[in-house]
Amino acid sequence: GDSVITVQLTEEDKVEDDVVFYLVFTGSTIQHCTSTRKINPGSLETISPGHDCCETVKVSLCASREGHPVLVVAEETFQFVQDEAYDAAQFLATCAGNQQALNFTRFLDRSRPPAADVDFLDEKVTLAFRHLKLPAEWNVLGADQSLTENIPRETLMHFAVRLGLLRLTWFLLQQPGGRGALSIHNNEGATPVSLALERGYQKLHQLLTKEEAREPDSWSTLSHTVHSGDYSVKHHRGLDVYMLTAEA
Repeated sequence: GDSVITVQLTEEDKVEDDVVFYLVFTGSTIQHCTSTRKINPGSLETISPGHDCCETVKVSLCASREGHPVLVVAEETFQFVQDEAYDAAQFLATCAGNQQALNFTRFLDRSRPPAADVDFLDEKVTLAFRHLKLPAEWNVLGADQSLTENIPRETLMHFAVRLGLLRLTWFLLQQPGGRGALSIHNNEGATPVSLALERGYQKLHQLLTKEEAREPDSWSTLSHTVHSGDYSVKHHRGLDVYMLTAEA
């Protein structure tokens, strides 16, 4: 999801300015409708939706004009594929609370990737995490809620902070157990907050300690999502397009 899609119109579809085009993505359980932006008389641009699973969906290009019925101009298939970011997000989501798995992730710390790679990893993995269908009972601290905060252990928050993943940290803070993870010490006695301070991650430390810390800029300037029941509406400020997602 969140890639730019360009639609090339045929000669007969290059119509007047009062015609509005939409793309409708129909999956097995979810449907998305995105508005489009006209680049020129023959080209449209929009954003691909984040889907809930990897599958081939039907895409319909629809044209709307006031006072006229909506027309389906063209249909095509579109494939959502599973990439490394999706694999990583699934792995992290399933190993919340799994000490063996979380300790295994610490090998990444010994071969820390360059800053540009970390930024790319942060953006892609968090985006995939956002689109995962997490169970209602999912918790940053894992399924065993009987564990107290006094028991030293690794958490997903330690993982995100150790690598300096600002966006993933923000995402986890919004999830159940996210705030509780901030005060948990690992076996070395470090909390996510002390890890951020020790490593000189100032923005990350601010995010964890300020009550009114704002969402990382790269997202808040790109998109904003409003949820309501089985529906969500997302506004991409960059292209000024909207996306409606609904349970099919």
